[in-house]
Amino acid sequence: MSKRNSQEAKRAARERLRVERERQAKKEKMRRQIVVGVSVVGVLAVAGGIFYGITKLNEPSGWEAAKEQKLVKPANTTGSSGSGVLIGQESAKKTVDVYEDLRCPACAQFEQGIGKVLSDGTSKGKYKIKMHFGDLIDGNVGGEGSKTAISALGASLNVSEKAFLAYHEKLYSKEFHPEESTDKFADDSYLLKVADSVPELKGNAEFKKAVEDGTYDRWALNMVEDFNKGKVKGTPTIRIDGEDVEQSQLPAELKKLGVELTPPKQ
Repeated sequence: MSKRNSQEAKRAARERLRVERERQAKKEKMRRQIVVGVSVVGVLAVAGGIFYGITKLNEPSGWEAAKEQKLVKPANTTGSSGSGVLIGQESAKKTVDVYEDLRCPACAQFEQGIGKVLSDGTSKGKYKIKMHFGDLIDGNVGGEGSKTAISALGASLNVSEKAFLAYHEKLYSKEFHPEESTDKFADDSYLLKVADSVPELKGNAEFKKAVEDGTYDRWALNMVEDFNKGKVKGTPTIRIDGEDVEQSQLPAELKKLGVELTPPKQ
């Protein structure tokens, strides 16, 4: 082999080596880019997951979320917020305001007594009753049953005034009203069980869906807000034309309005 040919062979070998090195360098660079890319995607995914988790944790839930809920007013209510629940004729000159907490045992006792026949005067046009529902026990004892039961009552009122009155009576009945220390009214399934004792509500799919979906949760909060404006000291509170009336004096006061009521037996 000539000296020239030997030099050419060496140059060709070096060129092949250079090309191979460049090819390997490009391959390694691409590999690093892929690794970095995958790592970035992984970091972003983890960061995104963390951000999503934090966002979900910070999202309002339950009754906090209900504050942002679109207001759905039940049928048979009055006022811009639907917080007016009126029993009787609007034209009646006298007004009886009834303030209650659905978890309240004293309210249950009241409703099982004089309260059961209080509506008699409305049918005779002697007065109208305005119902107000609060959540004092939710705040004092803990739980959500007062508000959840108000929401369910709203669903019954959307069916009819008759269904509302019957359901209201059943919720306060000896059969279904729970102890103050328990929060059974926070359980939709229990509220639906009580509703099964009301003919208009039993098997009523629309009512059931409204209870389970919390359709009237925002409305319930409006009812609580309306209740709080009354600044009552406890429940039940009865007012006739804005004046507080002791339960023991209620029969006498209603008698003045032309309605005979028999006080409940002790």
